[in-house]
Amino acid sequence: MTLWNQVTIIGTGLIGGSLGLALKQAGAAQRIVGVGHRQTTLDRAVAGGAADAGTLDPAEGVRGSDLVVLATAVGLFEPLLAQAAGDLDDGALVIDVGSTKAQVVRTLTPLVPEGRFFVGCHPIAGSEKRGVDYADADLFAGATCVVTPTDDTPAEAVARTVATWEAVGMHVVQMAPAAHDRLLGEVSHLPHVAAAALVLTVTPDGEPLTGTGWTDLTRIASADPALWRDILATNTEGVVRALEAFEQSLGALRAALAAGDTATLQRLLAEAKERRDRIVGR
Repeated sequence: MTLWNQVTIIGTGLIGGSLGLALKQAGAAQRIVGVGHRQTTLDRAVAGGAADAGTLDPAEGVRGSDLVVLATAVGLFEPLLAQAAGDLDDGALVIDVGSTKAQVVRTLTPLVPEGRFFVGCHPIAGSEKRGVDYADADLFAGATCVVTPTDDTPAEAVARTVATWEAVGMHVVQMAPAAHDRLLGEVSHLPHVAAAALVLTVTPDGEPLTGTGWTDLTRIASADPALWRDILATNTEGVVRALEAFEQSLGALRAALAAGDTATLQRLLAEAKERRDRIVGR
C-alpha cells in the first residue's frame, strides 16, 4: 500500500539507506530522495536502490516530499532541519530516527512551520556497522519502534507515522519523550557505556587472551563514537540514572566477592540468568 508520494531521507547511511530499501520493498513510497553531505555516498545509495535520486542540498531535497526523515547523527538534526524547514511542502510530515527523544522533540518541533508536522521516532534496530553499503531492507522487520507524540501532535500525523513503521515490519509503541529516554537509558545507552568501560579496563597483557565472550559483550563498543557522543549528551539524566543503578548492582556483586559470600554471589548470578532468559525468550 502506497503511503507516500515522495519521501526524503536526510542521511543515507545504514538506517536511512535501510529505510529507503524497506519502504520501496513494501510499496509504501513511490519515490525516495536521499540527502547527504558526500556525493559518493549518494551515488552508492542510488546504485544500491536505497534512493531514486540524491542531492547535497537539504532544502532542495525536501521539495515535493510529503514525508521527510532525519536519519543523521542526532547532533545534526537541528541545523539540517533549519536549512530545509522553509522548503517543506504544506502538510509535510517530518520524523526522525534518533536514539534520544526529549531534547530532540523539544528542539525540532518549533522549527517546523505551521501546517507541517513533526513526530519523534526511534526505530530500535541497527548494527555497529556504518554506511549505506550495509543497508538492509529487512533491518526493521520484527523490531520495535517507539513513537513519541506530544499532547499537541495531531492524531492524523501520529497515525501516518505509525503506519509507516508498521509498513516496514516494525511493532510500534507510543510513549512520552521523557519516558523513552529514561527507559532507553537502561536498555540501550547504559549497555554502550558499559561496553566501552569494559574495553577500557582490559590491560595490554590481557588483550591477547580475549575470547568470544568478551567479543560478544563488547561488540557495541565498535559503534561510531561521534554518533554515540551525541546520543549520550542528549540523554545525560537518563544515562546517569541508569549508571547509578548499575553501580548498585556492581556494588552488590563486589561486596559478595569481598566477603567470600558464595551463596549471595550465586543468588545474584541466578537472578540475572533467570531475568535475561525471560527477556530474550519473550
